[in-house]
Amino acid sequence: MRILILAACACVLAACSSDGSSDMVAASTATTSTSTGSWFWPFGGDDGETAVDMPQLGVNAYLWRATLDTINFMPLASADPVGGVVISDWYAAPDKPDEHMKVTVYILDRRLRADAVKVSVFRQTRNANGWTDAAVNPDTGIKLENAILARARELRLAGNP
Repeated sequence: MRILILAACACVLAACSSDGSSDMVAASTATTSTSTGSWFWPFGGDDGETAVDMPQLGVNAYLWRATLDTINFMPLASADPVGGVVISDWYAAPDKPDEHMKVTVYILDRRLRADAVKVSVFRQTRNANGWTDAAVNPDTGIKLENAILARARELRLAGNP
């Protein structure tokens, strides 16, 4: 009997070992959540239905929606709702074709807080040699952060992320 218990414990411990694929498993469980089921029976509730994996935001939903709403005039290069990073593509205003800007927004928290969003703005100007980096007014990033936070508050008050 003692040998059987030890063998069972060894099997349980062996299942807990790391073979390098744990990062992939952790990433997949961070991106989905099971809508039904429990910790004991993960395949569904009492009605026999199977659980459906639903995508889950890794950041505050109001900040995420507000970010997309605020920079909706710019084309997006990348948007990662789990990591909370939105990267725009280069955007040139119609009245300034020799200047373009790029914005990266980092959502840093799941809570709706003033320090939960960080915006980085990049600017380039065209000259005879092509596009070169140019200075950005430091207030530009702060103004975008404030616009995102104001929109997030509006969404929260309206109750729709």
